[in-house]
Amino acid sequence: MGNCGTREENAVVAAHAQLQQLHLLQHPVKNAVAERKHTRISSDMSDPSTPRKIEDAKNISIYNDVIDFTLFELETITKSFRADYVLGEGGFGTVYKGYIDENVRVGLKSLPVAVKVLNKDGHQGHREWLTEVRFLGQLRHPNLVKLIGYCCEDDHRLLVYEFMFRGSLENHLFRRTATPLPWATRMSIAFGAAKGLACLHNAERPIIYRDFKTSNILLDSDYTAKLSDFGLAKAGPEGDETHVSTRIMGTYGYAAPEYVMTGHLTARSDVYSFGVVLLELLTGRKSIDKSRPSREHSL
Repeated sequence: MGNCGTREENAVVAAHAQLQQLHLLQHPVKNAVAERKHTRISSDMSDPSTPRKIEDAKNISIYNDVIDFTLFELETITKSFRADYVLGEGGFGTVYKGYIDENVRVGLKSLPVAVKVLNKDGHQGHREWLTEVRFLGQLRHPNLVKLIGYCCEDDHRLLVYEFMFRGSLENHLFRRTATPLPWATRMSIAFGAAKGLACLHNAERPIIYRDFKTSNILLDSDYTAKLSDFGLAKAGPEGDETHVSTRIMGTYGYAAPEYVMTGHLTARSDVYSFGVVLLELLTGRKSIDKSRPSREHSL
């Protein structure tokens, strides 16, 4: 499994950022971004209102299996991003259901897709969009969601994925109307998610996922787990390096404490997050649940 040739910025963790994140662990920040009731640690988000050079989009054309869609084509398959086509929303933006076939472009295989549209007023931007395209444009694994295509026109940034029929693990675990998952299914999901992480960590240039959580684990029709949302992924250490120094990013309740305190990122950061999700699978409780008694807020 090769790496995706990502040109990563050399980010050095500033002392004041560390202090802010330490404070965040003890006192939730009032203006932090809530993504599906979890606080996103986001000291390194790009400015979504600033378009980047189109050369970035040209560079990713080397990924032959990924389709460069036009904005018009994606408007067509989502009926101009109609409200009743919405599948959900996240830190990146709104996700719509669509359907591609030869009526969209000659030669396209007929299949349902999910179209993720960057929220221009949100907390992610071109950098996160480009990271997803670069990583998923090259990686192929049964436990990673498949990137089918992308769109980069003017300041519009969109991603097109395979459609995951059963949605997120988060919904199956914590939605009140959801039918409880059998134990065998829970363990199968945990095993599949672990294999997805192993694929990233064992790549030619290791990749650290950095945002492993239940809302980013999607399930297909037979409950096969696939990792999605690679906007925060980072190329890991190589050679004699023991870690990558980076600004702190992730989701409160899932991010490893040593990473939050030091900014030193390793594959072990993902392993910690996996352990949190495994506890959620075993207990049926959320990692952070403010509706419970104060002593039980944190799993």
